[in-house]
Amino acid sequence: MTTAYQLNADELDANFVERVKAAFPHKLIEIVVTEADETASLLADPARRERLLRAAADVEAGRNVVVPDQSQFQ
Repeated sequence: MTTAYQLNADELDANFVERVKAAFPHKLIEIVVTEADETASLLADPARRERLLRAAADVEAGRNVVVPDQSQFQ
């Protein structure tokens, strides 16, 4: 059986360990930690994916780009 947990490292606590132990009682388990690719989760929803890709294409083409008054940053 394979189970993937995705959570923020700040959420790791004793309760998490207990949940893992309950899911795999008396089993030899392997724990692999990798940094999650947030881009993949953003692109998983088809509507969000389309909107983000359209926005990226607009930026590349110089369309619909809002540039704030740069004098405030000098």
